[in-house]
Amino acid sequence: LPPVKFELFPGEVKESSEFLRIPSGGEMSEEKPELTLYNTMTQLKEVFKPINPGKIGMYVCGITAYDYSHIGHARAAVSFDLLYRYLRHLGYEVNYVRNFTDVDDKVIEKAKKCGEKPLVLSNRFCEDYLLDMTALQCLLPTRQPRVSDHMEHIIKMIEKIIENGCGYAVGGDVFFSVDKSPNYGQLSGQRLDHTQAGKRVAVDSRKCNPADFALWKAAKPGEPSWESPWGPGRPGWHIECSAMSAHYLSQRFDIHGGGADLKFPHHENEIAQTCAACEDSGVNYWLHNGHVTNNNVKMGKSLDNFFTIREITAKYHPLALRHFLMSAQYRSPLNYSVSQLEGSSDALYSLSPYREEMSGDVGKTQQSAEAKEMIKKVKNALKFINVSISKLKKIQKKQRMSLVVSLVEVEKAVREVFDVLGLLTTLSYGEFLKEMKQKALTRAGMGEEEVLRRIEERRLARKNKDFRRSDKIRELLAVKGISLEDIPGKDTVWRPCTPLSSNSKPKSGLGMIALAFAIGFIFLGFFFYSR
Repeated sequence: LPPVKFELFPGEVKESSEFLRIPSGGEMSEEKPELTLYNTMTQLKEVFKPINPGKIGMYVCGITAYDYSHIGHARAAVSFDLLYRYLRHLGYEVNYVRNFTDVDDKVIEKAKKCGEKPLVLSNRFCEDYLLDMTALQCLLPTRQPRVSDHMEHIIKMIEKIIENGCGYAVGGDVFFSVDKSPNYGQLSGQRLDHTQAGKRVAVDSRKCNPADFALWKAAKPGEPSWESPWGPGRPGWHIECSAMSAHYLSQRFDIHGGGADLKFPHHENEIAQTCAACEDSGVNYWLHNGHVTNNNVKMGKSLDNFFTIREITAKYHPLALRHFLMSAQYRSPLNYSVSQLEGSSDALYSLSPYREEMSGDVGKTQQSAEAKEMIKKVKNALKFINVSISKLKKIQKKQRMSLVVSLVEVEKAVREVFDVLGLLTTLSYGEFLKEMKQKALTRAGMGEEEVLRRIEERRLARKNKDFRRSDKIRELLAVKGISLEDIPGKDTVWRPCTPLSSNSKPKSGLGMIALAFAIGFIFLGFFFYSR
């Protein structure tokens, strides 16, 4: 393959020949590769150095559990799952903490509309979120704390902030004084005189500064509350993450992540209140993933322009959604596109048929010397795959099978990469193909019986030399995302494909196998690069 240009960081384009440098056997080292991450705080790419060698503390802001999660939430989860997987792959012991906000204004409001108790409602959506994460093959974090379980830690941190002169109580509420935070705005670049007070709540005239934010909210009738030194109430939005990250990771830890929309005010306020509680606190690397957009507008529940994870996975395999969410550099906006989802689905499906097709004859064929060399030195793997694909149609069956075996051995060498990407499935190939085909039928609005009936109609048309009718049937199915493939000496089979426009002609998907191997290497540039 010629060098593939892709973006490691917005504004910086690297060639695949630089990123895909695969060391030969003599170059292998026991040392961990050098890992480079973009730090939002410094706006620089920095070599990652953990506070404690071999161990990493990572906190990622999770969902506010008041509704089904949308694909913007899925992007954050997949982005940091990929980082989590890669850090573990490098041999680090990772303490990954991702919280649930189960006590919040939005939870309370939704519970009132549904006639449920707030904690019952939020618990239901927490459990639904975990099912979505399982479908997307996101590994479980080490810890998944909930706000309602950590009132003691939250109250103690607020007390410390007040003791240090950075917070004040007014009528059962407690506010943080941003004037006492000299570096306020350092993460987001927001100047204190330009900050927007009341990002989630209306401006309160009792505040010393309109930008001051709530640490504790006095109880209101019918709302969940907990006892505190300032009377019954519940936490403000920001304090929960400061308290829980400090509890599970200590006051200073390695990585804090979340969506780009959390930089201000949430993460900015986190920094201010955590530093107010403990002068030596801090996060070494701040990471933020970009938004998912719909028609180039940020997708969100407040705008009612979102698609839930479940709405997408009802029609597409969850791994196709995961693939789509990794299709753009993680800090860049990702515009929702049905065509891209179709492309991701097609890419995942493409590799499997070749494994099944060769399974009956593989035992009769010896590994080629070329394959053994590839196993020893994965160097030039992508070029080997690309050249081999072009040979498949031209060589005899025995030679073809030997070449396919070679490709399978190369696949084994990159399976580890796919595992880091979370794109491997525990299903058998047959089970995986069945799931993918069922999703394609759902999108097409057809049953398999109808597809098979169309295939039989086409067979009869071809038998009667009515090739115009035959081509029309094939094209009609292709428009619905159903591709027909005529296997010499065998029956016609169908497979999912990217739906074609009505004036296009069906194409062969043979070359997609090269893409299936290549995406593993290219996507590693999605988050970081190592050398």
